[in-house]
Amino acid sequence: MKLNYDVLVIGGGHAGCEAACASANMGAKTCLVTMDMNKIAQMSCNPAIGGIAKGQIVREIDALGGQMGLVTDATSIQFRMLNVGKGPAMWSPRAQCDRGKFIWEWRRMLDETPNLDIWQDQADELLVENGEAVGVKTIWGAELYAKCVVITAGTFLNGLMHIGRKMVAGGRIAEPAVAHFTESITRHGVVSARMKTGTPVRIDKRSVHFEDLEEQPGESRPYQFSYMKKKGALKQLPCWTVNTNPEVHEILRSGLEDSPLYNGQIQSIGPRYCPSIETKLVTFPEREKHPLFLEPEGEDTNEMYLNGFSSSLPMDVQIEALKKMSAFRDVKVYRPGYAIEYDFFDPTQLKHSLESKIISNLFMAGQVNGTTGYEEAGGQGTMAGINAALKAGAAGGCGIATDTTGFVLHRDEAYIGVLIDDLVTKGVDEPYRMFTSRAEYRILLRQDDADARLTEKAYELGLAKRDRYDWWLQKKQAIEEIEHFCQEFAIKPRLINSGLKALGTTPLQFGCKLAELVNRPQLNLENLSEIIPQLKEVLNRPINRQAEIREAAEVRMKYKGYIERERMVAEKMHRLENIKIRGHFNYEELQGLSTEARQKLTKIQPETLAQASRIPGVSPSDINVMLVLMGR
Repeated sequence: MKLNYDVLVIGGGHAGCEAACASANMGAKTCLVTMDMNKIAQMSCNPAIGGIAKGQIVREIDALGGQMGLVTDATSIQFRMLNVGKGPAMWSPRAQCDRGKFIWEWRRMLDETPNLDIWQDQADELLVENGEAVGVKTIWGAELYAKCVVITAGTFLNGLMHIGRKMVAGGRIAEPAVAHFTESITRHGVVSARMKTGTPVRIDKRSVHFEDLEEQPGESRPYQFSYMKKKGALKQLPCWTVNTNPEVHEILRSGLEDSPLYNGQIQSIGPRYCPSIETKLVTFPEREKHPLFLEPEGEDTNEMYLNGFSSSLPMDVQIEALKKMSAFRDVKVYRPGYAIEYDFFDPTQLKHSLESKIISNLFMAGQVNGTTGYEEAGGQGTMAGINAALKAGAAGGCGIATDTTGFVLHRDEAYIGVLIDDLVTKGVDEPYRMFTSRAEYRILLRQDDADARLTEKAYELGLAKRDRYDWWLQKKQAIEEIEHFCQEFAIKPRLINSGLKALGTTPLQFGCKLAELVNRPQLNLENLSEIIPQLKEVLNRPINRQAEIREAAEVRMKYKGYIERERMVAEKMHRLENIKIRGHFNYEELQGLSTEARQKLTKIQPETLAQASRIPGVSPSDINVMLVLMGR
């Protein structure tokens, strides 16, 4: 049997779902191939979306017309805004979700997406003709052909699970690994390697002594990820915190000789910023306790997730150690934690569009590129789906389809742009996780302004639909109205000084504009509106009542100087972004470059001088050499 499509997406995880929806919504005839339609967008590890920098990525996916924010809002059982004690560049939304309902909400999204078919099967071989990907052959013998193929296979490629000394092939617990598919790609010159990740024990809620845990409630304010304002209706639940203790550590250490991480069984590198509990003990031997977070898996299930207790130790060691904490003294578990090794492909072999430099029309997204996290996968999937659709001819009414670079976000435009640029420019030697510290322009990449940065671009692509675009225009107008009022409204000291004293800030000596008062750290639009009736009137207009609009206007005023300065720095870097160097140099012949620079530049072949400057081992003097050779 043979089927023909514009875009073929292999893998129904977070990257695959976003890629398939993006491609189909841009008008490309798309097929999503997944091994199990009942586990679409499975949250394989933590049932939560967002977090530090990850929450910003979800906002960006939503602003681009993606689905992760909408699905999260519909299935959220707890929402928190992290880092609110810091500046707005650091604020990061995070939601705990109902794992089962998350899957079915995603399934509903896919079922309702036009131009999208789902084929339940397992890819067995990538079909390549004349250096171009043309489709896949499945284990059941179906041949699916397409103009572009997007690989989003997660941890399934030659996946191998570990619990103690026991090893079982699989891509996820109780799910088979995908053999042969990696080899069908690497035989064409694409380089693969191995990575490792892991997940914690799952606990039966009925066996937990909650009186010995500290409750961690969510936010009372109704935060959401999506800008589209579709409120979820699930019951909001607390999480719980507890600490390990020396007795727990002693039992865990007794099992280290059977740990696949330390007995030579696992050779690959795991995620640095989400280490197993045994790695924590070895890395920080002086610590007497480590924090753990007990999180619900859903509103109507007894299954709970023990965040911070990721492990591949023997199952009896894991359970015995748990019982040394008072809250878990009678613990019952559904399954122990385990580690998994899997294949990934060196991302420096990709263009910024996420298309392979080696096999044309082949795109890759998610953990196969060496990343970790649902959000990083979803962001890559969105971009791969967009670019695959563009290359397949689904231009969506925009002029980008003729641009050989495809649709690319720069480092000052999105965390997604930082993520992809880091991957294809620097490569990875451990699973890549996004942090705010990775973005040099993070004051420009706040969680409150993703739609300001991206929605118009997405609308031009044909991905963001008219309702999303219209809402952004209304929001933009409302923010500008509040800003303009504050910049123009004159404040007289005699009318406001008593109110300023009551709010704990210095009285005015001279008159000023309202925006100057907003800039004071003790003041904000909310408390100023209580002493300035005219401001209260503006804020009480129907659209201006929305917290996200007030928040965006206030951030733009308070941080105006920082924002403008960072934008100037970004514009200077764009000058280097505009200097194209791919194909201009034979780096091996440039003796003015350092040996390391010649090797790295030859391997990665950066598109622009700015990308070259970000490659580890390429120094400013190397950049100057190339500038001189180009007559700059």
